[in-house]
Amino acid sequence: MRLTVKLLLGWFALFGLVVGLWQAVFPASFYADFPGMGHHWVSPDGPYNEHLLRDVGLGNLAVGTVALVALLTGVVWVARAVGLAVVVMNLPHQLYHQAHVSVLPSTTDQVLQSVSLAAVSLTAVALVVLASRTPAGPAPAAPRTDPPVPAPSHR
Repeated sequence: MRLTVKLLLGWFALFGLVVGLWQAVFPASFYADFPGMGHHWVSPDGPYNEHLLRDVGLGNLAVGTVALVALLTGVVWVARAVGLAVVVMNLPHQLYHQAHVSVLPSTTDQVLQSVSLAAVSLTAVALVVLASRTPAGPAPAAPRTDPPVPAPSHR
């Protein structure tokens, strides 16, 4: 597997596992404090919903887990699936936040959120493209369905 694909898988594994764990285990903290460093991008967008935050966190953990499996096994088809899953998950997420960016309290937060979400979408598309250009390796041999023919005997 190409180094670039491995690096992208590593990023999605790390992001999915770290952010997903934060969301799933500490949803109130994620709601109040994401992305951290004094910025607050979740709480301005609506009331706290523990169930929703935990569910989204578990989805991020799932994507991170599959990305880790792809990274550790080197299976290109799994890497392709990770990229597609992140595109399907993040692109609508990004579009929602772009349409509602005005809920954030500062222009700095609006720009940072927009750039970070676009970066995730673009990185996911890059993973799909690069993994699609990476050979998947030889297909496993199909099992034989006919009985073997015995070799002729030479007497």
